[in-house]
Amino acid sequence: MPASPTDQPWGRWNKLPAGFYLRSNVVSIARDLLGKILVTNWHGVVTAGRIVETEAYRGKQDRASHAAGGRRTARNEIMYREGGNAYVYLCYGIHYLFNVVTNRPEVPHAILIRGLEPLVGEGEMRARAGKRGADSSLTRGPGNLTRALGITGDHNGLPLTGDCLYLAEDGTSYAGSEIGISARIGVEYAGPDAELPYRFFVRGNPHVSGPRHLLSQPGRRSGR
Repeated sequence: MPASPTDQPWGRWNKLPAGFYLRSNVVSIARDLLGKILVTNWHGVVTAGRIVETEAYRGKQDRASHAAGGRRTARNEIMYREGGNAYVYLCYGIHYLFNVVTNRPEVPHAILIRGLEPLVGEGEMRARAGKRGADSSLTRGPGNLTRALGITGDHNGLPLTGDCLYLAEDGTSYAGSEIGISARIGVEYAGPDAELPYRFFVRGNPHVSGPRHLLSQPGRRSGR
């Protein structure tokens, strides 16, 4: 007798509602995404990981954003849609990066997912990444995690309320003392905006990429 969906871990998770993504404070949403679960289900093959690192990008006013100054191109057009869609783009012609679009239409806010802790389908993730054994780098870093979850440019624009690519919650949360806040990684070109404390991560988690030093007190919320 086939197993019921509720017999599987993802059958007991609650998919995030559309309203989660429509809020106006992208920085707060980036922090709130810590502990949530990113799920892919490609042709019945489920892989999932807990989000442990994010970066917020505040659109037109943020010089680190693809939409800085109101820039609008074929690549970033999805950022101008309603929150709750996937923004996936190719970086340096090598890695696909997965972002969560937030806010109302025409407000190009997005959150880059930088690190995941594998929960389901780790064997499949390793096969996709060409790894044989357990390795925390499997989903550490935005390019690694998309490869592990099978996310490509074909998935750009997918709604995050569907069944193939979505975010869910299982009640996991982190105390303020467990959350690190720092400047974003690799945005030196953004001038003063490069120092904004828009990166959030779970302190001590091996799946967090880049530096782990803090630029502000744990638990403090920044931005509007």
